[in-house]
Amino acid sequence: MEIFDALGFLLGSWRVQRHIEDRQIGISGAFKGVATFVQHEGGGASPLERKLRFHETGELDFGTFSGHSERCLEYIQHEGTQVRIYFASGRPFIDLDLSGGRSRSTHLCDLDTYEISFLARSDDVLEENWQVQGPMKNYVATATLRREVKSIPPEVAPSSGDFQF
Repeated sequence: MEIFDALGFLLGSWRVQRHIEDRQIGISGAFKGVATFVQHEGGGASPLERKLRFHETGELDFGTFSGHSERCLEYIQHEGTQVRIYFASGRPFIDLDLSGGRSRSTHLCDLDTYEISFLARSDDVLEENWQVQGPMKNYVATATLRREVKSIPPEVAPSSGDFQF
């Protein structure tokens, strides 16, 4: 599958199911919720930049914790088919290029390394795989996003601080 407009592909509402296995502490869990990608303005280097705000909200069951969880990210069109993903604070996170239907990126966080891959299974199914290793973290998180709504009106989704699960 080829995707030459990643932002256009992502735009809309997606149902999310994620399994998390923390190998360091021997706990696994699951997240179920909704992720929305909405167009927005502001915060970029140019007012002409194409941007999406990603907002994920749902319920997390992990070890003894069971409750609400959410995160926000910024997706900004970069060069060609490449998209840069930023934390809500504006700090760079990873790059995404779905032109070949898949993308892989690395994020260094202190001494921990995040290997994050995306695979577009169809126009309506996207898979994420996180492999995180280092002295502070050692976990795997796999998620399936299934499209609910192709596009939603532009708005500003709630903003929260940096979040890494």
